[in-house]
Amino acid sequence: MRHRDSNESGEGGRPGGAAPVDLNLLRTFLAVYRTGSFTAAARLLSLSQPTVTTQIRALERQLDRELFERLARGVAPAPYADELASRIVEPLDALAGVTGPGGSADVHPAEPVHLAGPAELLTDRVMPALAPLVDKGVRLRVTPGLTEPLLAELRAGRYDLVLSTYRPRGRTLAAVPLMDEEFVLVTAPVWAERIGGPARVAADGPAALHGVPLVAYAEDLPIVRRYWRHVFGKRLVCHPAVTMPALNAVRNAVAGGTGFSVLPRYLCAAELASGALVLLHDPDDPPINTGFLVQRPGSSGNPHVALVRDHLMEIARDW
Repeated sequence: MRHRDSNESGEGGRPGGAAPVDLNLLRTFLAVYRTGSFTAAARLLSLSQPTVTTQIRALERQLDRELFERLARGVAPAPYADELASRIVEPLDALAGVTGPGGSADVHPAEPVHLAGPAELLTDRVMPALAPLVDKGVRLRVTPGLTEPLLAELRAGRYDLVLSTYRPRGRTLAAVPLMDEEFVLVTAPVWAERIGGPARVAADGPAALHGVPLVAYAEDLPIVRRYWRHVFGKRLVCHPAVTMPALNAVRNAVAGGTGFSVLPRYLCAAELASGALVLLHDPDDPPINTGFLVQRPGSSGNPHVALVRDHLMEIARDW
């Protein structure tokens, strides 16, 4: 589709002299942009798919811009669509909060946003990040848990958003990368001194940890085994002295002198900075795990779901 030159357009990207863009067209555009599908947007807006298609085509004609690339399954936003969405998302979401059934967000507040994910990530990163939204009236119902069952419950409609430790398979869920977590080998200063510190581990590898109790999240040692395989190129053969299915508890036990473990760096950054924990190894290529923010396309008409999602995507850039 032809693009007009910049001197032919008024503010906001619409052709100069043209009538203001219909808000209904912008709402439809945002629904398609968020869900990646005309069909899902139609369900979200309680419209027919032909109506959604007609409205998007009308908006494209009015803006003289192509907004979406039609794919075999769904649509992909054109570059201008990203720009348009960034300009209208906050105003439209704010407007949606006061144009519900009763016309007042105070009388008819938006439904709570149901969010789930790993307990440690929720506790140490997500909940502090969402404090400004709660102050603005967003209500949250937060559930910690393991990724696999949480994704199953997301598909069933129990949650609006799930923080996942891996990208879910299939096309029923929309997943975007949220953050990378780096895993680090740590112990308390007393054990670091006893074994000769990071220099000994660098020289002797995992043999330097012989006799040091291992503290782990689970009996099958998923995090520690991955570190051994990725960093040392060896199979982990020791057994845990202590297991606790909570990484915060593992961190506190190790900092208290129980032994050593492998933890996400974000979870023990303060202890490493204060000296309560010692980094035993600093490989050039540490193990990295990418976390994803997952949503069912078209699953909710609650504007606060998108508000929480977009805020997390923005704030996670600094994690």
